[in-house]
Amino acid sequence: MGVGIGGGVRHSQDWWRVVVVIAALVTINLLAHFAGHWFGLLAVPVGAVLAVLLARLRGLGWSEMGISLSELKYGFRWSAIVLVVVVLAVAVGVAIPWTRSFFLNDRYSSARDALLAALVWIPLQTVIPEELLFRGVLQGTLRRVLGRRTTLAVGAGLFGLWHIASSLGLSSGNAGVTDAIGGGVGAAVAGVVGAVVATTAAGWILGWLRFRTANLLAPIVLHWTLNASGALGAALAWHLV
Repeated sequence: MGVGIGGGVRHSQDWWRVVVVIAALVTINLLAHFAGHWFGLLAVPVGAVLAVLLARLRGLGWSEMGISLSELKYGFRWSAIVLVVVVLAVAVGVAIPWTRSFFLNDRYSSARDALLAALVWIPLQTVIPEELLFRGVLQGTLRRVLGRRTTLAVGAGLFGLWHIASSLGLSSGNAGVTDAIGGGVGAAVAGVVGAVVATTAAGWILGWLRFRTANLLAPIVLHWTLNASGALGAALAWHLV
């Protein structure tokens, strides 16, 4: 009886940790997008570090968060595979005139800005913090109370919702997207829905990689390659038009 009660208490605590982690994600997202310039720059990376430290203090293991050095070796092969596949896909997309227009993001019209984003801002401000938050803390916390498939589904859905705020002006700075979905409120809604669907799918793949390789290396490499090659592909596309 005592063991059963203790197990029930631990299970209840694990569910409360899930609630706290989701609340923290919502708070970080709101601060990042609506609380001013410096919060926008620091909210996600600082929030990710604090979330990892607090999760560890509350008993979530390094391996549960995918950041155990002893398991790092399992991610190298998958990292190489996803790197090559994504780079080739982006190269083909930029080379084909019809799809090239979708890479014409005003933010990366300068090669210098694209390089700075790919090598500094994207990994430090987006990729590593988001992987620590979602495939690290969130996925590790969810896995304590849910099966793998449900953990992947919930984590992917939350990752998609995370991108609502960042996709509000999706079509305004991209000629290809504007041509495809037009302008106005309807286009803005379509852009947000499309971004949420795409990032939900990406979140599922990233979560699967996290489980498949037992660490965050491959998800980080895939996430970085998608974002960085998109920025560099945009700079190249602007050069070609």
